Amino acid sequence: MSSSSSDHVSNPLVGIALSCSGYSLFAIQDAIVKWLVADYSVPQVLFIRSVVILVVAGFLVRRLKHPSILKSAHRRSLLLRAALMLAAWMAFYSAARHLGLAEITTMYFSAPIIVIFLSILVLKENVSPMRWFACIAGFIGVMLAANPTETPSLVPAVMVLFAGFCWAWSTVLVRLVSRSESTLNQMLATGVLFAIACGATLPWVWKMPDLAGWSLMLGLGVISALGQYLLYEGFRHAPASTLAPIEYSGLVWAFLYGYLIWSEVPTVNVVAGALIIVSSSLALVWWERRLVIARRRLAAL
Repeated sequence: MSSSSSDHVSNPLVGIALSCSGYSLFAIQDAIVKWLVADYSVPQVLFIRSVVILVVAGFLVRRLKHPSILKSAHRRSLLLRAALMLAAWMAFYSAARHLGLAEITTMYFSAPIIVIFLSILVLKENVSPMRWFACIAGFIGVMLAANPTETPSLVPAVMVLFAGFCWAWSTVLVRLVSRSESTLNQMLATGVLFAIACGATLPWVWKMPDLAGWSLMLGLGVISALGQYLLYEGFRHAPASTLAPIEYSGLVWAFLYGYLIWSEVPTVNVVAGALIIVSSSLALVWWERRLVIARRRLAAL
């Protein structure tokens, strides 16, 4: 948990492994939120989630004697990224009430493609043909798995596309800020903004949770905190364009959790799409491993 990314040796394979773990936890997060929003408002769920994250991050900051976020040179970037994430999640979970899962998944997974373009324009990353291939193949797999059959309502559709853009921009900022900012400060900035913005709406949307509701919301906060930490650490080790296709693995986890929790049996098109997504991600891992080995051989000469 060092305060500077310079303390980490860039290793795309480590970044991919951490990101895959983080996205698997985010899939659990989405499943829990899907369960909760049937009875509770989106701001209330996100508020309790953020409070738990702040408690976890605050405990680690105090225990590790971490530098104060108020002294960070990237306060504005941290707040901007937190605001983008808040906008993305509010739009996504609100639109989910009006759109089918297939429609919303297909549109939202335009985010990794946007990450590729932003990583070129903002981060000046050199995106290899293999990264383009993995990203585009993953999106094709998403379309095949989701198999949208109806034209979505305009307003919710725009909300999902807006959520995808905000998430993509926040992902690029994670990579940009992670070069010199600690993971804990990123978690604190996001948690504080979420808690303040969502907390302001509680007088109008609060509903006292029952025991099951409290358990799910508190568990949601712990899972989200761990998922954030793994994902942010992943961006320390690999470029944003490398990790963009890995986000598609979240769809595979979502199908798995759907089967385990709700006994949803994937259809043929879902299995085919999942195979394409996994294959493109594995191809990227193989390619990045080759590059790492090649660099090590050159360094040994």
